[in-house]
Amino acid sequence: MIRIDAIWLATEPIDMRIGFDTAFGKVVQVFGAVRPHHAYLFANKPSTRIKVLVYDGFGIWLASRRLNKGRFVWADSGPLSITLNADQLQALVTGLPWQTRTHDHHITVL
Repeated sequence: MIRIDAIWLATEPIDMRIGFDTAFGKVVQVFGAVRPHHAYLFANKPSTRIKVLVYDGFGIWLASRRLNKGRFVWADSGPLSITLNADQLQALVTGLPWQTRTHDHHITVL
């Protein structure tokens, strides 16, 4: 499997028709650089689709996911990017409210 050391979430929506090169450029634009073993997550405006870009040091992995019902719980405002932990990522891609999962694995109320 691909090693992922850090997970970054972009708060601004993107066009889901983008490919590798455009996604790579968007990561540099939003996050400042593409770092090896970091995952970068983007969503479309209605938050029904997400794209994940991972640079493993040799090549780029690009994955996407679409929900047939409902929406992904996404950050609406604030900074352009947010860091997530593995539990928060798992909750996000499942369609659950990831903001309640803290870095110390406790469930909290917002």
